[in-house]
Parts: sequence; structure tokens; C-alpha cells
Amino acid sequence: MEGFEYIDIFATKGIEYLITIAFLIVLIVFWRWLNQSKVTATGAEAFHSNRVSLVDWFKLKESYYYHQGHSWLYQDKKGIIRIGIDDFAQKLVGKPQKINLPAIGTKLHQGEVGMQVQIEGKNIEFLSPVDGEVIALNQGLIQQPDLINQDPYEKGWFMEVKSDTLRANLKNLLRGTVAKAWIEETVDKLSAGITGNYGTILQDGGTITIGFVKELAPDNWDKVAREFFLTDES
Repeated sequence: MEGFEYIDIFATKGIEYLITIAFLIVLIVFWRWLNQSKVTATGAEAFHSNRVSLVDWFKLKESYYYHQGHSWLYQDKKGIIRIGIDDFAQKLVGKPQKINLPAIGTKLHQGEVGMQVQIEGKNIEFLSPVDGEVIALNQGLIQQPDLINQDPYEKGWFMEVKSDTLRANLKNLLRGTVAKAWIEETVDKLSAGITGNYGTILQDGGTITIGFVKELAPDNWDKVAREFFLTDES
């Protein structure tokens, strides 16, 4: 058309447009990276928070001695020695249907199976924390097995024993700050999923409930439990 002149803006300002487009691409990449970093940081903070809360959730009693298979030993002022399972153990496996205890007069050996908790028809074994002879059983626990869930350190004790090697046995048990560090290590083992992929729930901020091993490892929960109780090869 007469008097009309076509101007190709992409030809005249091509460099400027290319610079603008490149800038937008860099901005988008940076923005995605920034948001991903925030998500990662939030996940790390959540994981740390979960770890701290879990360590505090698993209660330890002062003046009690702990076996790494999650049984405990306590000697009162009268010299009576009682044994049972710790708070981590009862929260891991949940509510039992039956407690199987050895007969009075049975000889126990430290680090060997000394008691059983029956859950969903499966017997979960626990190691004795001490050498000794069984002199009394907790009849209240036998009649009401869920006492270990209500009060694992007082009403939920398993049996009383007489031991001639107590002092030597105590050297192999954990107490105080050492026991606390051991529970922290146990939580890290859970979180890392060393025996399976059950660390996912912890890292994703899932709710942990009593008997949580059956949620974390539904197909082989008893095997996972035995790994923590050191009875997997017994």
C-alpha cells in the first residue's frame, strides 16, 4: 500500500528480545530452585522435629538398667530384682493377648531368651537382662497382659529373680545418659529404615501409634520386631 512501510520488530530488536527471553528462563529456573530448597529445608526441619519428639516419646526410667534387646532390670531398696520390657518395646509391638513366663525355679541367663509376649498369635521373645533364678511371677500381668502398655516399668513387670552375678551383669547393661544415647540411636535406626522401608512414615511426618511396627512392616512385622529385640537369630 502506498505510504505504508512494514517494519520487522524482530529484525530491528532481535537481540533485546533474546536477552529478555533468556532472563525470563533464568528467573523461572531460579524460582523453582528456590522453592525446592524451601521444601527440602522444611522436610529436614520436620524430620528433626520428629526425631526429637520420638526420642522423648520412648520413656526411660531413672535408676533402671537396660539390655539392648529392650528388657530392663531394677533392684529396689530391699534388694529385690525385677525384670520386664521397656517402653520402646511395648510401643513397637502394641497390645498383647498373652504373656508367657518361665516357671518359678527356672534358671535365666543374661542375653538368652527369658520371656515371651504373644501378639496376634505370634510369640515375640525377649532376652533376659540378668543371670538368675526366677523366684516370683507377676500374676497381675498374666491376668491382664496390657499392663505392659499401661505401665511397663511398675505394674507391668514380668518376674522377680535371685542373682549371684548381678554386679558382673550390670556392667553389660545401659543406664542414664548412655541409655538415652542408645534410644536416640534406636530412633535413628528406625528413621533410616535399616531393616526395611519403615523410615518413610517418620520422615513424612506420619502419626506414630502404639503397635506401629505392624503399620511400618505389615507383612513381616514380627521379623522387624525381633531385629530390634536381638532375637532374630535365636
